Amino acid sequence: MSYFTDSIRQLLGLKPRKPRPEERLPAVVEAYAEKRRERLTKEKLRQVEAGRARAKDRHKWRNRRWATLVLVNLLFVLSYHFDVQLVEGALTASRVIGFHMADLNAALQVMLAYKHVVLNLVIGTSTVFVLWWLLGGRTFCSWVCPYHLLAEGAEAIHLRLARKKWVKDVRFHRGVRIVLYLLFALLALLTGYTVFETISPTGILSRALIYGPGLALLWILALLAFEIFVSRRAWCRYACPIGVTYGFVGTISPLRVQYNMQSCHHEGDCRKVCLVPHVLDVTIRGRAKTLHTDIGADCTRCGLCVDICPTSSLSFKVKGLDKVL
Repeated sequence: MSYFTDSIRQLLGLKPRKPRPEERLPAVVEAYAEKRRERLTKEKLRQVEAGRARAKDRHKWRNRRWATLVLVNLLFVLSYHFDVQLVEGALTASRVIGFHMADLNAALQVMLAYKHVVLNLVIGTSTVFVLWWLLGGRTFCSWVCPYHLLAEGAEAIHLRLARKKWVKDVRFHRGVRIVLYLLFALLALLTGYTVFETISPTGILSRALIYGPGLALLWILALLAFEIFVSRRAWCRYACPIGVTYGFVGTISPLRVQYNMQSCHHEGDCRKVCLVPHVLDVTIRGRAKTLHTDIGADCTRCGLCVDICPTSSLSFKVKGLDKVL
């Protein structure tokens, strides 16, 4: 139940809280006490730094993710241009080898706007729900969404400028995302128009890749400029309702990133590279309740923390699989 409640709190934008002493398992209390007693010798320090140095060159999950993201979007482009009808439509609504698929948030917007449920929409959302339930909620954000890849590039530029003291990251309350989520739903209901879809970077970029560029790309450029010069990854962290929708799916997903507090040195490299660092609050010394903690559903499963961790304290796990095998 702790995983579910912690995930909901994160999705609602609430601040992660430090667990009370009575909430920690005795094994965790003992493990933290052992770490405090342990002397950090020069040899151990060298081992830690050597592990960190090796981890900086590990990009296994990032490379897999980038390849998957490019391949999925390329399938839409090639299917349209060569008219093979393998994948029809765009990311918001499509038909893949005859199976209807619809983005959950886009489908919700359509149903609210038209106040009517179409059978194909039900089939499409059910298919997508099962797919992202298996793969893990916000996996869509980092493994499929084309804007995500551009935002990573903008983030790299932002960080370079920040190191030179040319820009400073402006942070907003993560609860803004929930307010916008409800606002877009209300606008669809009252206006009969899918307002969010007109400004959704995911939909705009997907259609631009498939059918050709349009003026809507100016909105994408404006968002990227804002993220470079003002607020790091602002759209994904503070605005996008798609991430919220898939995050809620992720609360019941079996695929998760798991944290092992016993092997962790708490050096914080994982939080520095994380796209949504609040989900890794548990890696701070004294924040774990159990020896093995599943990272919350607001996690995008991007794998950056898994790659960078020098002690392999973060890894992908399928819940319940160890009991089956």
